[in-house]
Amino acid sequence: MGIIAWIVLGLIAGAIAKAILPGRQGGGWIATLILGIIGALLGGWIASAIFGINVNREFFSIGTWIFAIIGGVIVAAIWQWIRGRTGARNRA
Repeated sequence: MGIIAWIVLGLIAGAIAKAILPGRQGGGWIATLILGIIGALLGGWIASAIFGINVNREFFSIGTWIFAIIGGVIVAAIWQWIRGRTGARNRA
């Protein structure tokens, strides 16, 4: 699976991850897309480096999608945490 496929997967996985994660993440759809791409790449790295799963097989593999969504949730949670800290500091 090439980089373009990972980008497309990241766009979709980012939207799914943002829907899964509770709370307000902030940012618009562009931030969601960027975080999804980063999350899909992170999920692919986690799957291959830690679990030894070959995620470069095919686009419609369920394992590829699961790890892309997990990576998207991780990145979105980090983004929400960073924005929450910055917002709390600016309000005080």
